[in-house]
Amino acid sequence: MAKKISKQKINKDMTLGELMMEYPQAAEILMEEGVHCVGCGAAQWETIEQGLAGHGRSAKEIDALVKKMNDMFCGTSKKADSKSSEEITVTKEAAKKIKELIKKENKKAIGLRIDVTEGGCSGSQYELDFETKEKKGDYVLEAHGTKVFLTKDALGKLKGAELDYVEGLHSAGFKINNPNAHNTCGCGDSFN
Repeated sequence: MAKKISKQKINKDMTLGELMMEYPQAAEILMEEGVHCVGCGAAQWETIEQGLAGHGRSAKEIDALVKKMNDMFCGTSKKADSKSSEEITVTKEAAKKIKELIKKENKKAIGLRIDVTEGGCSGSQYELDFETKEKKGDYVLEAHGTKVFLTKDALGKLKGAELDYVEGLHSAGFKINNPNAHNTCGCGDSFN
């Protein structure tokens, strides 16, 4: 009888090497948390818990980060306003920040435009800007009281993606969790 292999869930007892092998996109999250030794391989034998504790994270913070990675990479999270896995979703945090920035900067914008262009260190990059009017052929996503505009080409590269807004100790900004990205760079703005 063949043994069924299931997708491994992330837990704090996994080594950083196992995590990087199974979920290479987790490097970006760990680097945002100040664990910069992930990319160089210096701490591959440490568990996630040891690595984060060594960087001053409490048990509660470690558990929250492990949950966040499971939600992002293991399909345990529920996406806001999702009609199907083919559509782009926008979290409440992202929608709130879009509205806040439009108001703060006195923009005559009606939403946010996301585009994907050639460039960046991994081949393609995200471009985000305020949009003042809908263009012919746009895909318009309405979520949590705001609008996000995409071209047909960008939509094809972002199917199933999630637009989020995250704040951390070292940075804050919009984050696109794109299941179509095979490789991403450390900045998170460039992918392939």
